Amino acid sequence: MADDVLPILMPNIDGNGEDSSSDSEREREGDDNGDGHEDEQQQQEQQQQEGEDNERKKKKKEKDKKKKKDKRNMNFDQSLPASHTYLGSDHEEYSGRTVLDDESFVNLPLLTLPSVVLIPGQTLPLQLFQPQTISMMRHVIQKDRTFGLVTSRYLDTSGATLANIGTTAEIFSVKEEDEHGIETMRIKAMGRQRFLILETRRQADGIIIGKVRILPEWEMPSGLEGAELRCHRLSNVPETTSAMEVAACGGPAGDRQPVARSRNLKNRYRAADWTWFPPWVYRQYDCDVLMELVKRELYSWNDTLQGSIMPTNPSDFSFWVAASLPLDDGLRLHLLSINSAVQRLRCELSIMQKCTIMCCRDCGSQIAEKKDVFSMSVAGPMAAYVNPGGYVHETLTVYQVTGIMHHGRPSTEHSWFPGYAWTVAECRQCRHHLGWKFTPAKKKLKPEKFWGLCRASLLPGLRSDGGDSEETGWMPTM
Repeated sequence: MADDVLPILMPNIDGNGEDSSSDSEREREGDDNGDGHEDEQQQQEQQQQEGEDNERKKKKKEKDKKKKKDKRNMNFDQSLPASHTYLGSDHEEYSGRTVLDDESFVNLPLLTLPSVVLIPGQTLPLQLFQPQTISMMRHVIQKDRTFGLVTSRYLDTSGATLANIGTTAEIFSVKEEDEHGIETMRIKAMGRQRFLILETRRQADGIIIGKVRILPEWEMPSGLEGAELRCHRLSNVPETTSAMEVAACGGPAGDRQPVARSRNLKNRYRAADWTWFPPWVYRQYDCDVLMELVKRELYSWNDTLQGSIMPTNPSDFSFWVAASLPLDDGLRLHLLSINSAVQRLRCELSIMQKCTIMCCRDCGSQIAEKKDVFSMSVAGPMAAYVNPGGYVHETLTVYQVTGIMHHGRPSTEHSWFPGYAWTVAECRQCRHHLGWKFTPAKKKLKPEKFWGLCRASLLPGLRSDGGDSEETGWMPTM
């Protein structure tokens, strides 16, 4: 009897008449359903997050595109800063050019300016008040309108010292004024030739006369000239690149100046097969190739730079690049000491590949990036300007800055960029003077704002490829 009843009671031992195995299966099914719901919810949240990220990236891309378009829509007359209209009108203009023989020894009156390294082809504005300097310039104008400019570096221990490399400056515009018995002279001069100072002497009136040697500008022959056959030279007739080829170097073709290059680069270096070195070795010393690489680096800095303002001659182009880069005095003097356009271009290319940011000279804090550089003048992104006190500032124009505070109220008096008001800009970290902020004094004037940074207050950020720390012992490629 008990054996007959036991099978009936067994199902009720673990519960209320329900099968325990069924409960376990249902619990597992419930857990499985819960986990599946959570996974589906997480997947939906992830998809939503990705959608929001894509939307933000799209908006940022559109904003950057609009910003770049606004940068290109500049309606400011870029010829005004290059003509230095703030110096006034009714200047007496001079024409012609004085060329001194290479390797010749001449005596030049020297003008020394702190933190100004004049580059051949660069315009130098001056406002002179000292009677002895004005007398010197009058004598220079009567002779050949040529004097020497040398930078003076002030050291804590020995005071002012002169650099051993300088540049001749030829006067092409002069205006003299006499107000209340005070004589002033406003001059525009152009950098011409490099020279090496051999010795100096100071006259009784305080003027420094230097015995200098005019440095030559060597044109290096092609490395394949000895191995090149006559048929190869005839097949390498240069032709102007098409708009598509020029645009391939970076940026729109409309902003690029066509450069001369060979019809077939392979044929151009065909003679390398007769030498010990492959073609790529000779390309490193080809002026056309180097100019193309330097322009590509310039466009990577800021693609609003126009190729039409860049010289086409390799020597002039190398000097223009040297005058446009925010280099310190040491690097500028190093470029001036190079006698070959090829070596100068190689050096500049090496510097541009290393330079990524611009820092405050005193505290080292970051001020601007290379992509913020642009040209407010037809002379290029950097030019020399003079203030009412006669102090010359080599100023670089940038769209954006970081770590800068402003001091004083905006003023349009003696503005280097007509239509814009300037405000003094200082480093937020060390309060060192860095330049000026320029805002439009007239409506609908673009750009809406920009900064002019003094080259003497900046230090190029030369960074190593492996990290963010500054590389020590680095020298430009020669």
